[in-house]
Amino acid sequence: MAEHGRRWLQTVALVGAMWVGVQSAQAITVLDDRQQKVQIAQAPQRIVSLLPSLTETVCALNQCHKLVGLDRYSNWPESVKLVPRVGGGLDPNIESIVALKPDLVLAAGSTRGADRLQALGLTVLRLEPRNHADALRVWRTVAQALHVPAADSDRVWQGIQAGVQAAVQSLSPAARQQRVYFEVSPAPYGASESSFMGETLSRMGVTNILPASMGPFPQVNPEWVVQARPDVIMVGDSSRASMLQRPGWSRLRAMQGQRLCVFKPDESDMLVRAGPRMAEGAKLMADCLNRAAAQADTGAQR
Repeated sequence: MAEHGRRWLQTVALVGAMWVGVQSAQAITVLDDRQQKVQIAQAPQRIVSLLPSLTETVCALNQCHKLVGLDRYSNWPESVKLVPRVGGGLDPNIESIVALKPDLVLAAGSTRGADRLQALGLTVLRLEPRNHADALRVWRTVAQALHVPAADSDRVWQGIQAGVQAAVQSLSPAARQQRVYFEVSPAPYGASESSFMGETLSRMGVTNILPASMGPFPQVNPEWVVQARPDVIMVGDSSRASMLQRPGWSRLRAMQGQRLCVFKPDESDMLVRAGPRMAEGAKLMADCLNRAAAQADTGAQR
């Protein structure tokens, strides 16, 4: 009997050791934007995302069904519009987030209340992609946090990059010779070479009139743009009306030659988010540049 008892205890100990091994194999540790380690015990099943680009990354990794709460600005894909809203990055509703019982909260580095959520016992992963290199880093980190196999996430990412490259290669030689001004808000603020959109333009080989030394999104003196004389202007719909009121802008060849690309709100969202829709954003830019080059060629023939 004693021998049987010893064997039973040994079996229990062995099973227990095996279980601990399985648990430790499932647990992973990732680094957030503050270079702090975040341990994730198992594949998250209830996710709250407080940044649109992170929401889109979750969905592109085929984990959209695990989202239980979102910031007010997450609007893609269509299915996320049915997910409950919990405020924004600057004003997250802490009580609503806690009530959803998430096992993972995805937030930007600048999200207010993230420390409070951690203090309440929630696992918070802070990531904020700002450029192309960030987009890849964040993609891999989120995939790892969600326990998505690396082979699967890499395959999807390669498809995204193939789409970006296809957009780059679609530019005509004339389109690559153009100088571009990209406006992100009517203040006006522009997107320089060091911004996410500016990096996309650089990959296309065109010239951005706003150098990287000005910072990613500098406030621009409208007279400076007039003096820079861009060939093409890319702008969101919210800026179009104010542009017509700026002194000297009516004389810009981009305005006179109808080389003005006005993006609808959903297109602007796609362009400014450093996430999985970068290929679609690159195609929007490439189509704009090709149309502008064709328009310039037509004008020269008249």
